[in-house]
Amino acid sequence: MNRDDETGFRPQPGRIRSKGTAGRPRLSFLSAVRKQVRAQSLAPSGKGKGSSPSSPRHPGRAAPSRRGIGRGRGASFARARSLSGWKHRQPGARRVTVKARIVRHAGKGGGAAAHLRYIQRDGTSRDGARGILYGAETDRADAPAFLERGTDDRHQFRMIVSPEDADRMSDLTGFTRDLMRQMEADLGTKLDWVAVNHHNTAHPHVHVVVNGRDDLGENLVIDGTYIGQGIRERASELATLELGPVTEIEQRRKLEAEVSQDRFTRLDRALLEQAQDGMIDMRPGVDMAAGNGVDRSLRLSRLAKLERMGLASQTEPGRWELDEHLEDRLRALGEQGDITKQMHRALKARGPDQVRDPGSFRLHGETPDAPIVGRLIDRHLTDELGEKLSLVVDGIDGRVHHVPGFDPAQVADIRNGAIVAIGSARERGPRPSDRAILAHAEDGLYRVSAHLERMRLEPWTVKGDPEELMKGYVRRLEALRRGGIVERQDADRWRLPEDFQQRAAAYDAARSPKATIRLLSSLDLEAQIGSDGATWLDRRLVAGRDGDRDRAEAGFGREVGEAMSRRQDRLMERGDAVRDPDGAIRYRRNLLATLEAREVEHVGQAMAERKGLSWHRMGPFESVSGTLSGPVHLASASYALIENAHEFALVPWRPEIGRHRQKDITMSMSEDGALSWEIGRSRGLGL
Repeated sequence: MNRDDETGFRPQPGRIRSKGTAGRPRLSFLSAVRKQVRAQSLAPSGKGKGSSPSSPRHPGRAAPSRRGIGRGRGASFARARSLSGWKHRQPGARRVTVKARIVRHAGKGGGAAAHLRYIQRDGTSRDGARGILYGAETDRADAPAFLERGTDDRHQFRMIVSPEDADRMSDLTGFTRDLMRQMEADLGTKLDWVAVNHHNTAHPHVHVVVNGRDDLGENLVIDGTYIGQGIRERASELATLELGPVTEIEQRRKLEAEVSQDRFTRLDRALLEQAQDGMIDMRPGVDMAAGNGVDRSLRLSRLAKLERMGLASQTEPGRWELDEHLEDRLRALGEQGDITKQMHRALKARGPDQVRDPGSFRLHGETPDAPIVGRLIDRHLTDELGEKLSLVVDGIDGRVHHVPGFDPAQVADIRNGAIVAIGSARERGPRPSDRAILAHAEDGLYRVSAHLERMRLEPWTVKGDPEELMKGYVRRLEALRRGGIVERQDADRWRLPEDFQQRAAAYDAARSPKATIRLLSSLDLEAQIGSDGATWLDRRLVAGRDGDRDRAEAGFGREVGEAMSRRQDRLMERGDAVRDPDGAIRYRRNLLATLEAREVEHVGQAMAERKGLSWHRMGPFESVSGTLSGPVHLASASYALIENAHEFALVPWRPEIGRHRQKDITMSMSEDGALSWEIGRSRGLGL
């Protein structure tokens, strides 16, 4: 190639490293065009009007619609409206917000069940009761049956449909059914769906969940443009049909209401469309064509509001400069406003005396800045299309905290009203197993046999069976090896890095939830005051002033102080505490252990009478085998209930065994009270 040809050279390379295969030679341009035409065709290639209507895979059934088969169902409708113009964007159309999410393998791990459970939570219906799940043909859908049908689906569709004027619509359920019928016609298949109406916000809306298979049992693939625009188009048509087109007076009134909003509005979008390099010229005579037809007076009013918020400034008369992050900051303010309203509703539901000043609200990220101790008063979906939960905790520091990002499994056994502690997962520090491994390493080399021999020679320093402990150390090292932290030289020798503990802790923090929640008491304050067991209040009383420094005399902290005083009086009535002549309170020796043993004895005997089984009191050097029925939350602590056909036992609960409910388990107690367990049927005779 000569120098004159270099500027005219236009390479057209194929896909990187693509050499084709012998079985599938590269198509010519004409063949590729023909293939795309056949794929986008409404009818199968090579079949005319006289083709058989039946499907070869399903004899006697009409052939499925092939509309949009290249990009998914609904593609042909989306293409047609894209060419002719979307009606929901035209003046007079009723606005409808549609949010959609595709969740992969939603039926695995209980995510779909958790989502249905929380969209049906209390307080979502019009009268404040629990939300009602309905479907195409029933007013009360069977949630377990719906989940069963979608267990093996590749994905699940979750949608929120929110008409702007939903409060004026006569029947939100009928609107949803009409919308889903129209979607079925557009997609050419029946849909397996359920929905719940929510009236717990300023804008009533509908949650719709659709299983991921069509009426032929194949994966339901919907065109992306149809999800993004087509559903909104059909919903807008139905809302406009019921309420009529939006008049100019009504449109003006809605825009005027947006002037003072602390969120991103249509006025802000109009300003951004008009802005050039962040500058807006509002001087008389300037072209105002851009900006969705919003007149000059409304824009000036909104600019004045933005100026008070520090998001716009007037550089000279009639010329304004917008903040470069205007949209992001306004959307963040809108989200904070929604969270604040949610916290207000949660407090108000507990009684009018629980309403607090918004200045006491603290909104945290997924990792709280400091540990939080308080009463769990509410939980809601962080993202209403997702599965993560946000918790609202009334803290003993006098503040109300909002912490997002919890897995439903973390709070499955914790009810509202319980006393909890929330902290960062990074606050737990190095694992005891990591410290033990590092303590027995020499020059960065850890030997399993040497560590095991030392444990056998010094049994008084070991809590548990040395062989079982060593198996746990090896499993830990294997996990760290897969994480690229340690190196296995052979079955007995492991090479540790110099910063072993720091890297192991970082590995745990990356894999664990960003925030942890710990149940301090399943009982509310009133129940703890009269409880027979060792309560959370008792632990704070025994700890004295050092254990009460994190409490403030405001909000829930003041309630805790009053409850501690009443609990002291109750302990003195029972003889578990006495008041000295100088006014100081002295508690019984080993008060907590005494109260806990007293409560376990009382609960165990009551359960034995109710179940008609013998109660086995487990002690050191004993093992119990049976079915793990789940935790039993007492005032003193949580206990695992293990039972078989003849007996049952109450064993201190461990969160690690929570995923093994309804399975056979064997738990053993060492001399010092340390517990170990094995999942599976025991070879012994039982308890």
